[in-house]
Amino acid sequence: MKIALIAHDKKKNEIIDIAKVYKDVLAEYELYATGTTGTLIMGETGLSIHRMKSGPLGGDQQIGAMLANGEIGLVIFLRDPLTAQPHEPDVSALLRLCDVQSIPLATNKSSAVIMLEALKNKTF
Repeated sequence: MKIALIAHDKKKNEIIDIAKVYKDVLAEYELYATGTTGTLIMGETGLSIHRMKSGPLGGDQQIGAMLANGEIGLVIFLRDPLTAQPHEPDVSALLRLCDVQSIPLATNKSSAVIMLEALKNKTF
């Protein structure tokens, strides 16, 4: 299964912390991430990650295309709901694709932990 990892700027530290805690779980899967998020996670964990462009430069759309093609099985997208995003239409499209394709989507730390625990326990 392929997992996408995305985080808005104010959530990058959270996704790095999650990746550190669940490094062994994430290492079992093929990981994709938007540019900056992927670089930061790789630097902190050593995980192998296919990096797309930065979100505002089309990375969200690249992952969206993979979703539309049925290539992604789980998305962890830590969003910052209190900051306006210049690429909000891309973000909305990605979230909609998760719903259309029935792809599990974690948009905050709590939901990400629940999904990663399910993977860890082999119940997902």
